[in-house]
Parts: sequence; C-alpha cells; structure tokens
Amino acid sequence: MTAGTSLTIGTTTAGHELAALQREHGGPLFALLLRLCDGDRQRAEDLVQETLVRAWQHPEALHADDFDSVRPWLLTVARRLAIDARRARQARPPEVGDEVPENARVTADHAERAAAMLDVREAVKTLTPEHRDVLILVYFRGASVAEAAQALGIPPGTVKSRAYYALRALRRVLPGYAADLR
Repeated sequence: MTAGTSLTIGTTTAGHELAALQREHGGPLFALLLRLCDGDRQRAEDLVQETLVRAWQHPEALHADDFDSVRPWLLTVARRLAIDARRARQARPPEVGDEVPENARVTADHAERAAAMLDVREAVKTLTPEHRDVLILVYFRGASVAEAAQALGIPPGTVKSRAYYALRALRRVLPGYAADLR
C-alpha cells in the first residue's frame, strides 16, 4: 500500500480516524515493512493493511495518554507482524511452480519401472536358452564370468561371447532401452 492508496473501512468515526492514521503514518509504515520484507512490495502492502486493522481492533492503544504519538506503537506492531510472517515462511517448505527446475533430478516412478521390468522379462524370453542362462547368471544374479563358466560348465570366453550376443539381441528387441543396456 503506497502513500496514495487508502484503506476503506466505512464512513464511521473509526473509519475516518483510521483513514487519517493511514495518511499520516502509512508512508513510514510501508518504508519500514518494505525493508523488513526484503523489497517485496506486495507483502509490505499486506502487512501495512494488517497493521492498520490491528489499530482499528485496538482503539484504546490509539488514544492512550501515555505517549504523544501513535507511530511507535504502529511501528512495533508492524515489525512484529513482519517477524511473524518471516517465521511462518521459514517454517514451511518453499513453494514451487509447475515448471521443473533445470537442475532437478528426474526419476522414473514405480509404474514406469514396473512396465520396464515386464518389457525386459518378455525380451529375455525371446533369447535362446544358452544366452538366457548366461544373462541371468551374470547380469541378474551378479555372478562373475568365472563363476558363471563353472556353473554352466563352459569356458569363460564362451560366457563372455554369449553375454555379448544376448545383450546385442536385447538391444534389437528393446530399442528404447538401448542406452540402459550398454
């Protein structure tokens, strides 16, 4: 709320007093709150409005004989409101828009992962039994080439070549997954 903007309460005496308060103290209140809100004009305007509403709710503070001006009371209320607003913003996670930040890590959800697993299972079924056995031992069960060779009773070189040709066949069957199979 800038100095030219006014608060509309009504045509009552309290409304006239509040409008006079806003005219007299609105500028300094806005300047203080703008600094406390790190230059966020909208938040500062909202807090000026809230400060003036508090003044309207507590007319006894405006007419106290203990002080000459109401400005210190208004500035104190405004400062406390700004502190409360900052604490409230820090207490909850920051809001994000619909756009994905450039540095955000994109992860597949469970449905995509389950669908990919089904695709791979179906593709593995298309392999010859020899290629499938090597692939299951080496890639799915984590066996070394020597362990797979011993388990299958074939030389380690044969395990390597069968694994190579099995992956090559899977790349042809699963073209969208080729980057994952390298």
